[in-house]
Amino acid sequence: MSWHFEEVSDLAPCFALRRAVFIEEQGFAEADEWDALDADAVHLLASDATGPLGTARLLREGAEFAGNTGRIGRICVAKSARGTGLGAAIVRDAIERLRARGCTRVILGGQMRAAGFYEKLGFRPIGPVYDDGGVPHQEMEQAL
Repeated sequence: MSWHFEEVSDLAPCFALRRAVFIEEQGFAEADEWDALDADAVHLLASDATGPLGTARLLREGAEFAGNTGRIGRICVAKSARGTGLGAAIVRDAIERLRARGCTRVILGGQMRAAGFYEKLGFRPIGPVYDDGGVPHQEMEQAL
């Protein structure tokens, strides 16, 4: 597969993917999907010749993590691109971008149904399972 990953300032394609996956497909409430963190995040867009296929947002955690922790969130892949390895490629690309920004640790809050996927990418569960929009989630981390 030939994908292109870029940090974008035009958030429309990222938001369209998130709407399709999280709101329309998975049933998350619109109020839960959009938050103030989007303004401070780096938005990663994965595309191929057909157009946008996946996205993630990257954040730097605050002082409670000594500033060296990056967070990957809102990871999603269009239904047409699932099973191609794109999701793993997005996570790997996001990790490298956070490493390049000086992060020594990456965290994410993954849906429990995807915990095995994240474990295969080197993440380990931390803390208790929690509810996010009616879906069980697990905080996970990876040292860089």
